[in-house]
Amino acid sequence: MQGARSKMASYSRSEARAWAKEHLRGIANVVIPTYTSDLRGLNEAGIRHDIRKEIELGFSGALLVSEVAITLPEYEQFFQWSNDEAKGRLQLIHHASFNTLEENIEATKIAERHGADLALLSYPANFYAENAQQIYDYTKAFCDATDLAVMVFQVPHWGFERVHPSDIEAGLLRRLIDDCPNVAAIKAEGGMPSIMGWVEAHRLFSKEVVVTMPLEQYAIPFAQLVPLQFVGTSDTEYYGPMIPRIFKLVQEGDYDEATRLYWQLQPARKARAAANSYSAQAMFLNRMVWKFEGWLNGFNGGPLRQPTMKINEATMNNLRAGMEKSGLVPTDLPNRDFFIGRNPA
Repeated sequence: MQGARSKMASYSRSEARAWAKEHLRGIANVVIPTYTSDLRGLNEAGIRHDIRKEIELGFSGALLVSEVAITLPEYEQFFQWSNDEAKGRLQLIHHASFNTLEENIEATKIAERHGADLALLSYPANFYAENAQQIYDYTKAFCDATDLAVMVFQVPHWGFERVHPSDIEAGLLRRLIDDCPNVAAIKAEGGMPSIMGWVEAHRLFSKEVVVTMPLEQYAIPFAQLVPLQFVGTSDTEYYGPMIPRIFKLVQEGDYDEATRLYWQLQPARKARAAANSYSAQAMFLNRMVWKFEGWLNGFNGGPLRQPTMKINEATMNNLRAGMEKSGLVPTDLPNRDFFIGRNPA
């Protein structure tokens, strides 16, 4: 690939937690791959544009989203181009969200070779865990197969509430931390919309691993009460540079200004919640909505492959209006241009 370069992680497996404690900081959002207009391949210019925009807006890292009907060879291109464009200025987070454990391990080897700093572990749609041991076995098999730091993802999307109401119970998290030295972070959304999953994980494990609350509407208040070094990954690009800016204010102890800006974003926050409301029912994130949110703030936009959840005119207009009511300035391009993208190919 033109301009491609390899970069292995800068730490060893045994150093993963120490690396995370030192380096996993700031706000990480997402980069959704951009396709060519005929959807037969990836759009290199669009992907590079989005990586540059991440850096420009002050994000510390980005999840390279995989659950968008992307093939493994394409995912390798996606990582190569992103790594080359970032040039070490952005932490690249591998999205282990492919169809099977074996495919996820193969994808992770690709990510390892091309600049991944961290792996976010998802669970396949066809993985029907009936007990904690099955969740443990899948997670440990994945962790054993990579030297990357792994962020365990505790969230209702997996359907693990059949095993425990917190989605991944604390005792199971304890076993994984004890048995997998590269479990370096927990993305704690267990039992949402209750905040108890995050509170429990932070209380029990934050001295050993990084415990993140990825949702800014909770993370910014939490960070004013307890140490919180990293927020991610989610669609915070909808707010342009505002979430990195607000989080920096919190880290500096300027809670009054951080809170003022937090409330300023409330109309946009409500618009975002409404646009994503169907995702909770479907247990499948609407990446079309997320990509449109970024496009409103200068990201590339562009078409996504089937199957994908869709976005209608009312939702697009409500997201624009939410930004405007929050004092943000969305693009003045017409909505139709989103489906073309800023760098059509």
